[in-house]
Amino acid sequence: MPRFAANLSMMFTEVDFLDRFGAAARAGFKAVEFLFPYAHPAGEIKARLEEHGLEIALFNFYPGDWGAGEKGLAAMPGREEEFLASVDQALEYARALGVPKLHLMAGLADPDSADHRARYVKHVRYAAERAAADGVLITLEPLNPYNVPGYFLPSVAHVLDVLAEIDRPNVKLQYDLYHAQLTDGDITHLTEAVADRIGHVQLASVPERHEPDRGELYYPYVLATLDRVGYDGWVGCEYNPAGETTAGLGWLDAYRGQS
Repeated sequence: MPRFAANLSMMFTEVDFLDRFGAAARAGFKAVEFLFPYAHPAGEIKARLEEHGLEIALFNFYPGDWGAGEKGLAAMPGREEEFLASVDQALEYARALGVPKLHLMAGLADPDSADHRARYVKHVRYAAERAAADGVLITLEPLNPYNVPGYFLPSVAHVLDVLAEIDRPNVKLQYDLYHAQLTDGDITHLTEAVADRIGHVQLASVPERHEPDRGELYYPYVLATLDRVGYDGWVGCEYNPAGETTAGLGWLDAYRGQS
């Protein structure tokens, strides 16, 4: 049975970020994930984790100017110094918080550009080699072109292609089922095909990106497929609740009751 991590960047937004740890624990979650921790000292986050008996499944490297629409630095020209600093920063937080996985965002760049690809491969390898010393896994996530036009990794197929070139054992696919359905589709066969490349999984309904008990993916079957192919990591609940977060968790209670 999959283990679920609450995404605190999207869930429990009825309260301030640091208070979301307690809200997630009270809702029955044993782990959390989120986009970025960098607005808060690592010590403050660690105190909330310890207070509520939680672990962190994953968070992202610094993405650049998020408010201006930037989505990472690894493939972007002219941002090398910022990228290198972001690796130091992410690994410092990962060590302090005991985080086993970090998502490295590529940025808005041309996937067909040899220059952008060479830069990206070089930067991912650098991050992977630095992270390996701490036993940290790097994940690469495709972001669909409907929500994030111009992203360097627009599909699972693109990630698999670049993973083959990066060729580092601690770099894997961040398999977000919402994005994967919108770009690659055929989720059952896709899951079977990428099973040995999956480093982390995230879940939401398609196409609304709400709770997974609606839309075009039958989530119990999708989760059973993940079980069947041997995925035993956390499944991040990276969705926008349709209403109040806790009121929308009936899908999770129902799933646990059936499993």
